[in-house]
Amino acid sequence: MTAFIFPGQGSQKVGMGTELADASTHAREVFEEVDDALNQKLSSVMRDGPEGELTLTSNAQPAIMANSIATLRVLEKEFGVILADNATCVAGHSLGEYSALCAAGAFGLAETAKLLRLRGIAMQDAVPIGVGAMAALLGADIEKATALAEAAAEGQVCEVANDNDPTQVVISGHAEAIDRAIELAKEHGIKRGIKLPVSAPFHCSLMEPAAQRMKLALEETSPSAFSVPLFANVTASRVTDPAEEQRLLVEQVTGRVRWRESVLAMREAGVERFVELGGKVLGPMVGRIDKEATTISLATMEDLENFAKENA
Repeated sequence: MTAFIFPGQGSQKVGMGTELADASTHAREVFEEVDDALNQKLSSVMRDGPEGELTLTSNAQPAIMANSIATLRVLEKEFGVILADNATCVAGHSLGEYSALCAAGAFGLAETAKLLRLRGIAMQDAVPIGVGAMAALLGADIEKATALAEAAAEGQVCEVANDNDPTQVVISGHAEAIDRAIELAKEHGIKRGIKLPVSAPFHCSLMEPAAQRMKLALEETSPSAFSVPLFANVTASRVTDPAEEQRLLVEQVTGRVRWRESVLAMREAGVERFVELGGKVLGPMVGRIDKEATTISLATMEDLENFAKENA
């Protein structure tokens, strides 16, 4: 059994999608449709930068999705490997959940791009720049990270944002609380805390204004039926009902990304192979969560050719 998985923020880099676009009209069509939907040459920013512009949350989110969907489109149209026939389920990390839903037919490509543009803007606007921060805790499991977050809060927000794998947990909240957490890390048996270069404190209760904006947006553009089940970030469990997923996408803005638990839940459901589309970020995480799992990352034409041959 195979899961198709989709990366989240932080996987963007200048030049992303360029090789695919140069090699395939199907990839170019994806990038053009996203450009048209956003009324912006996002594909040029992806190809040429500047990096600062690509890193802006409102650009990074639709760009990462576009790259994932272009990778899938080439796999399906040029190599005949169809998601619905080859994947038992899908999952995505944070914004990657939208890519997963687009891949499984719950949202159209233009709809997904517009939702992610709004999500990026809403998350950026929720907290003034400099008020919030995030940090990766290296050598931390969820118990240590939770204890550290509670100790550092001191009446401010300091919460676990991403439970990525057994060695890396990300915390989010008020900047002062995150600084305190970094200082206290060693006392809590954590190797170290590293402040992340992000513009807002994602996946914590400070994001509530963004959650409200997404609630309204998702009422207007609600997901339709998806071709395969999705494992949702906030519950780490299987979802097949579009109405339930609509609610979970709102919760996801302030809620924890339970990636480690999601991978374990997929493994328990019988998934043996994880295929990452459009990045090489989640594969290594899956490997750290379960060494027995097979991981494949598809980012280049060569990756896609090799995968198609193995699945012929």
